[in-house]
Amino acid sequence: MIVGQGIAAVLAAAGLLVTAIPAAHADTATVSAASEVTPGAETDTPSLVTDLNEPVAATGSAADAARGHLKAKKSRYHIADPAGDLKVVDTQAEGGRETVRLQQKYKGVTVMGGEYVVRMEKKSGKRAVTGTSGKFFTELKLDTITPKVSEKTAIERAVSAVGSQLGGGLMKAPAKGEKPGGQQLTGTAEGVTILPQGTGVLTRQITVTGVSPVDGQPVKQQVYIDAHSGFPVMQYSDIKTFGATGTGAAGTDETGIAPEAASTAASDQLVVKGTGTRYDGEKVELNLYKNTKGQLQTIDYGRRDADDSPYEGPMLVTYDARGREVASASGNWPTGVQPFSPATPELGEEYTNSGAVDAHWAAGKVYDYYKNHFDRKGLDGNDGFIYSLVGVVQNGQPYNNAFWDGQKMVYGQGGGDFRTFSADTDVVGHEMTHGVVEHTANLVYAGQSGAMNEALADYFGNAIDLEANNVSMDDPDAGLLGEDLCTTLSPRDCALRDLNDGKTTSKDFIGVTYRGDNGGVHLNSTIFSGALWDMRQDLGGELADQIVYRALSAYMTPLDGFTEGRAAVIAAAQELGVTKAQLNTVKRSFDAHGIVPGWEKALGVDTDLIQSKVNIANTGVGAGGGKYAVSNSNEDGSEPYSVWMGNTSGKGTPQLMSSNNGDYNVYADTDGKTVVWAQYSSTGIRIMARPVKGGLAKVIDSIGSDVSGLVVDGDYVAYTAFNPQFGVTNVRYVNMKTGEIALVDGGRPYNISGLPSIKDGKIAYARIAPDASGNYTLGVQVFDGATGAKTDMPVADSTKTAGIGQTAITDDGVFWIEDNDATDTGQSAVRRANVDGSNPLTLAPESGAGSMYAYSLTASDDAVTVTDLPPATDWANVTLPKLVQLTPDGSGTAQRVSCNRGDQAYATADEGQRVLWLDGTTGYTNLVKRDRPAGLC
Repeated sequence: MIVGQGIAAVLAAAGLLVTAIPAAHADTATVSAASEVTPGAETDTPSLVTDLNEPVAATGSAADAARGHLKAKKSRYHIADPAGDLKVVDTQAEGGRETVRLQQKYKGVTVMGGEYVVRMEKKSGKRAVTGTSGKFFTELKLDTITPKVSEKTAIERAVSAVGSQLGGGLMKAPAKGEKPGGQQLTGTAEGVTILPQGTGVLTRQITVTGVSPVDGQPVKQQVYIDAHSGFPVMQYSDIKTFGATGTGAAGTDETGIAPEAASTAASDQLVVKGTGTRYDGEKVELNLYKNTKGQLQTIDYGRRDADDSPYEGPMLVTYDARGREVASASGNWPTGVQPFSPATPELGEEYTNSGAVDAHWAAGKVYDYYKNHFDRKGLDGNDGFIYSLVGVVQNGQPYNNAFWDGQKMVYGQGGGDFRTFSADTDVVGHEMTHGVVEHTANLVYAGQSGAMNEALADYFGNAIDLEANNVSMDDPDAGLLGEDLCTTLSPRDCALRDLNDGKTTSKDFIGVTYRGDNGGVHLNSTIFSGALWDMRQDLGGELADQIVYRALSAYMTPLDGFTEGRAAVIAAAQELGVTKAQLNTVKRSFDAHGIVPGWEKALGVDTDLIQSKVNIANTGVGAGGGKYAVSNSNEDGSEPYSVWMGNTSGKGTPQLMSSNNGDYNVYADTDGKTVVWAQYSSTGIRIMARPVKGGLAKVIDSIGSDVSGLVVDGDYVAYTAFNPQFGVTNVRYVNMKTGEIALVDGGRPYNISGLPSIKDGKIAYARIAPDASGNYTLGVQVFDGATGAKTDMPVADSTKTAGIGQTAITDDGVFWIEDNDATDTGQSAVRRANVDGSNPLTLAPESGAGSMYAYSLTASDDAVTVTDLPPATDWANVTLPKLVQLTPDGSGTAQRVSCNRGDQAYATADEGQRVLWLDGTTGYTNLVKRDRPAGLC
């Protein structure tokens, strides 16, 4: 059987509201093995080929045989030069089966997600190909692979993009003595990468690491900067957490491994048998190690095969990271961290309460599970060292989470109702399985592929938990994850997820931006893991686990979505020789969770569609005077963004306003008379303007640093510009009539301004400024472009205000978001005043009835629309951004603009109560509107 590729829409979605990575593959075509493959939009190479028995060279390497097969069958695979275009990633041999993973290169440059797998059998001196799968993009056509944008510029833009995403909706003042702009973020160039959108997009890949300026969370973001224009076309978090939310340091050698642990020869004498008590009271055996100083350490050398040489086999090390900040442990090793060092082989209560016993014991159980069931040697398949850091904190407080960062498992200290996060075996199994996924299918941790990554980690984590703790699948709590983490709550009340929650695509799939849960990696994971778990309940653990592992290790590739995941599992089941009844069980499990071809089309909305499948990486939408302006690309996302203008009524055909010159034209806005935007190029950023009624686009300003938040009204344009010298932002304005260009706050060092709005020549903005004593005050000002006068709005207390959010200015006055309590859970007030600062009024309080987690706002003369974004302590539809409409005078009742499920982002007010926004309900980014609120949802 050969399955053709569908349209690879995944990366056109990147950084957008689209979570379908790659949703459009639902429209695959199935033909017989002898037929030609139905070509897709980006590739002629089949996504899945099964039921082959085609001889290849029995001698030589498996990789050479695999590439030889692809070359010999060029008419089937359409891969012109397998030897030159495919680099060997990994070769695995399991019994008589061989699996070769090959990474696509285009003119020597890595193609993101371009990975092809060849499966073979070798027995009785013969070797034959049994099938292939994956993605090889045949339509790539780039004139040059040399970036125009320098590494320095790419890093600056990447850090700015991550800082903007992490900053939330509020501008916050630094503490006394601290300088503003200290985001503690750094960027590292990873090289040049091609995003397989259409004919290909050349990018510089930048890894941004550090500490979130908002909550102290660790940051590890992958950012892709268009190599022609310098615009950040995609970014997502690369930290794989259990809950939805560098170089070797001192004390380690260059590899980040504790020096003695890495250099010690292994033998039976290195294993000291110890004991410890787990959180649940069970006393267990632990393998310890006595170093040359006579100290016992939580290092396990005891799982080596009898014939292993001294430097082969696994080494499991459990490090004492108590009190270390979580941000120091992500992608790095906290300075001087060492393994736990008990005084005796019998580990006492301290090692139970710290989580050391559970982490060390469970890591061994996870290793044993993969070795015993699949003959897999560790996370990387080659018995690489396995590290756990236990007991990290966040800002000195408990950190209720755990994650895999590409090198190690990191477990939070826990607090409140939570124990240390190594207390549950399925958490340990989950995080370690992320390592297995990374070294097999390497599913991209965003959107649907990220949800599958989470689903597989949950599935195997739970399977390992049940086996290690002798729990039957008939137990009513068998499908719970994290159920043993709590000190007082029942397992069902404690669990973070439930594989038996019954979620389906049609009822429960949540369309969410990459800002939110990396595109729904936790929100949507149990749709896929639930199907796998149903299959496990019906087929039994041993067979189901073999099928899922085979699908992961030999069929899935980085950009697979739910539909391709289904196909991989079905194909793996067939390869393993299941009966017809068992195969029907596999298919029925996916059917029951709505994972069927075309499932994305069944998601309903209550909004009017303006544009569908908008490719617009965080560049927003603007509206005014019955017109809207939005950036968009072609459907496959291969073209740089152009600015389009249309009628907010939805009638008529949108007009192209910007030139299609290879630059990125973004952050568009309109007042109904003029459209403005920023044009990103390799030489800088130009601020462009073009009349709605016709005429040429002209450059009204240019700047070398990053920009955002363009607004226009009449003769005036304002926007937020990043000042790399001081690491701050300032609001810059242009008078298109006179040509005047200036900063509203004068640009003095460490003055900060941003979040502008504009009306009749007056610009409202949030501001932060130091006083003579070094204290920073926050406030809202209105700058009069005609006179230069500045008017302060009446914030509650400028010396105590914790944050100021988006401003809006209309004929009725000035509106803004204000946070005056840094100790609450994040609620903010919505306030207004007249343009002269008189008649202040609170439209929504910061606490109590009617309070909101106000993130952003937009206003017309008739309505104020607030984006309500609750903190995502538990990812769900209710924690996603939703639009709430208020009256400008505070009368009436707050109403939901739309009851759509999924993200509602980048709202922009037109006239009356009409609001446009980018909606993610369907799994794509759709530009939608409502002319009046939906009411209560």
